[in-house]
Amino acid sequence: MIRYSLTCDNAHEFEGWFSESADFDRQVATGFLTCPVCHSAAISKLLMAPSVSTARKKDEIQTLAMDAMRQEALRKLKEAVAAVKANSEDVGTQFPEEARKIHYGEADARGIIGQATFDEAQALLEEGIEIAAIPVLPEDVN
Repeated sequence: MIRYSLTCDNAHEFEGWFSESADFDRQVATGFLTCPVCHSAAISKLLMAPSVSTARKKDEIQTLAMDAMRQEALRKLKEAVAAVKANSEDVGTQFPEEARKIHYGEADARGIIGQATFDEAQALLEEGIEIAAIPVLPEDVN
């Protein structure tokens, strides 16, 4: 698409988008293109600075977009972790034992968080106890 800054014979300025340069010429010749303010069909292009897209510029735009996406993903992840922590009891290193007690009905069902080694977590999963790891995020590091 090509964007042109346009003006009519009454000095109203506006933009027009065209699939190609010849499309602008056809619309002016047929009178299809008119001023949105006064409906004059006497339309001409204004001088414009070209918009040049370089590979470097595209890379910069993509990097900015990815940084914004990463920041948004990290923000959502932090919110989710905060919600889990706010609605759970921290049982520390007693996590594997407490998870088993809850699973087998020996303790009240509730949300818990704590620490477990890889082997302890794997054993819980093999017993059919549903657990999930909570990531340690940059703000959480002391």
